[in-house]
Amino acid sequence: MKLIWYLWAGVAAAGACQAQSGWVSLFDGKSMGGWDDPRLKNPPGDGWTIEDGCLKAKAGARITEDLFSKNLFRDFELAWEWKVAPGANSGVKYRIQDHGFLAQNAPTKRFEDLVNFSMQNRVAERPEHGQDYVIGFEYQLLDNVRNADGRVGASHQAGALYDIAGPAKDVTRPVGEFNESRLVVKGNHVEHWLNGVKVVETDLDSPLAAERIAHRWGAGTTVTMDLTKLPRKDCPISLQNHGGDTWFRNIKVRRLE
Repeated sequence: MKLIWYLWAGVAAAGACQAQSGWVSLFDGKSMGGWDDPRLKNPPGDGWTIEDGCLKAKAGARITEDLFSKNLFRDFELAWEWKVAPGANSGVKYRIQDHGFLAQNAPTKRFEDLVNFSMQNRVAERPEHGQDYVIGFEYQLLDNVRNADGRVGASHQAGALYDIAGPAKDVTRPVGEFNESRLVVKGNHVEHWLNGVKVVETDLDSPLAAERIAHRWGAGTTVTMDLTKLPRKDCPISLQNHGGDTWFRNIKVRRLE
């Protein structure tokens, strides 16, 4: 009985310390209470489940969609652990400006043009199949070796501010092991940390960011305007389903003044 009491006391003390420091858990390991559960929508989503104490993005879903936090955040620090299956690609998106299902009848095959078209021509109802694309900034999660995106360059590798700023070095653990990530967002200044190393530090409104956004999405397009106007507003945080098995756990956040 003493051992049980000491274990309980240790857990309680850790929880109290976390609460005093401002940290709040976003996942209890067994429910989607802090998240907008796509399984409860109509038609229900099949891209997310809870497995082995993790939120899991499932490969091969009928509806590919991100998982959104119920609470909104402006300036914050986020910490989490993650792992990907061999060859998988995922991410955490923040400062989210918009999202919507990709149109099936777009007069273009280029992905970025499809997204811009879809944001201007909204899908009226939630479809049985399709992809809900999120417009925001992304902390990239990736199998750097097996996924082709990792060969594009550092700005597409794990820890990157996707397509804008690459990690200073690759500090990922072997695929199948959990990595520890931390994201700091204050004003337009961001830091990406990976396994205890600060791998990216930059500004979302930097000339480099504006150049990279316009290069990818097109000058003056809907998505470019969304990302470069940069309204510092309360936004959800999203965990990305990019079509590959990905596990998230120990997710916590604290607001910054």
